[in-house]
Amino acid sequence: MLLVAIAATAVIAPMLFLGQASGHDFQFHLASWLDVAGQWREGIFFPRWAEWANWGFGEPRFIFYPPASWMLGAGLGYILPWKVVPGAFIWLALVLAGYAMWRFARDYLPAEQAAGAAVLYSVNPYNLVTVYYRSDFAELLASAILPLLLWATLRTVREGWRSVPRMAFLFAAIWLSNAPAAVLATYSVALIAFVSFVQQRRVKPLLTCGAGMAAGFGLAAFYILPAAFEQRWVQIDQILTDLLRPDHNFLYVRADNPEFLFFNWKVSTIAMAVILATGISAVVVARRRKEFPEAWWALFAVGAVATLMMFPDAVLAWRWLPKLQFIQFPWRWLGPLDFVFAFFLAAAFGAAKRRWLSWTVTFVLLCGLGAAIVSDCWWDSEDISFLATGIRSGHGYEGTDEYQPLGASRYDLPGVDADGEAIAAKAVPQLATYPAAPAATGSSLHVEHWTANSRIFSSANAEPKVIAMRLLNYPAWQVALDGSPVEVSSEPATGQMLIPIPAGTHRVVVRLGGTWDRTVGGIISLLFLLALLIFVFATKTRTSASNNLQAKPNQT
Repeated sequence: MLLVAIAATAVIAPMLFLGQASGHDFQFHLASWLDVAGQWREGIFFPRWAEWANWGFGEPRFIFYPPASWMLGAGLGYILPWKVVPGAFIWLALVLAGYAMWRFARDYLPAEQAAGAAVLYSVNPYNLVTVYYRSDFAELLASAILPLLLWATLRTVREGWRSVPRMAFLFAAIWLSNAPAAVLATYSVALIAFVSFVQQRRVKPLLTCGAGMAAGFGLAAFYILPAAFEQRWVQIDQILTDLLRPDHNFLYVRADNPEFLFFNWKVSTIAMAVILATGISAVVVARRRKEFPEAWWALFAVGAVATLMMFPDAVLAWRWLPKLQFIQFPWRWLGPLDFVFAFFLAAAFGAAKRRWLSWTVTFVLLCGLGAAIVSDCWWDSEDISFLATGIRSGHGYEGTDEYQPLGASRYDLPGVDADGEAIAAKAVPQLATYPAAPAATGSSLHVEHWTANSRIFSSANAEPKVIAMRLLNYPAWQVALDGSPVEVSSEPATGQMLIPIPAGTHRVVVRLGGTWDRTVGGIISLLFLLALLIFVFATKTRTSASNNLQAKPNQT
């Protein structure tokens, strides 16, 4: 653990001097953390609506994006200054990754090799890409959990039903961290179960691993069911537009966009180096496969499939296998491949005559790769302060295309230019008459309460009005006029919520209500949690009773 902590510290050390590495997804994750922390102060423990997205018009981001990373990021922001939170998150994730790899490797390798595998996986090439180029904190967290899940999967294959709860909890943890990484993990687990079935010629591995996956889905149902059902209410297909489709992101792809092409070729070169190192080390370790046959064949299968899936020859699999297209980037298979890379490389070095030289060369190469990435990534120390100031001032932050409600267009919202950037968001009122016009004589609007989940205001009008709220219309919003439900509509060009108000004085309450899918998802998760806890308790009780019976002295 000391070696892993040192390696993790080395990864974030440049941030102590150069500021914050601002990768592709940095602003998305930091904005989410800041938004969640603000909603905690409002008394909303588990947010569903991103209040300040789309420059204050909001979006249902927290229904669709798994909660583990944004809750951890917001929690770190409560105890640390925001400028150090990204580095702290990365450090914790890398340490967890090292521990997880060590926990897997020590079941099959000697202590020295297990420690080497742990350090290798903590600072593996794809982790460096994720930290510095992509700033995908959620995927980094999921990658840290992956070795524990695969360890639990092989334990389930070996030990049977008693290991199912452990596998289920780790499977759920992956799904609650990052959806693309969870899809990769699901296919990896299914592949290991199939390989074990072929090896043992018994159906039990399929049954036990299938039960672990089903129970894991059940535990995470409070997130998965609403995210799956409510996709019909947003423009989720935007996630696969332009250059975000798998067929545009195979290794060494050709494209007209120079910036996109340059990044793809950098990742492709790193991937080819990992593939080569993994292949050579797998050949070396093959001579020792009888020492850990189930692990060798399982990891060989995962590594082979991960490699194949990054090339255009696998295009049909990307089109037809369920949910695989939502991974978007085939080079994301580098996550599982780097797990195989770390294990096989550490095992191969264990058989080397000059182990110290092998380790030295490997870490010199990793340091060189890290230095190259650090010198090439984008550094911006102003992102955090810009986002924090935007939320604090009511200015908000940029939203996402795929989480826009149907019929909404964040590029046409009031105070937003053609590129979706705010030009006068602070001047956009919380409430306004529609069409936009100065309030008529004898008409007044007064905000009583305004939080992420609840907006209450009163209206006194001499004639009927239509009120345009600074809020995107979404089916989960419930509107009551003087205590009675009222139908609302959307502004045709933007999706902004419009509320008809009759003449007179009225009180309007707008709340983000619960939906049946969230209720059912929560109940399913609770039932699976109780069932697994009862199963664990019963198993331990039965094992303890059996051990006590065996320990009793014979009585004559």
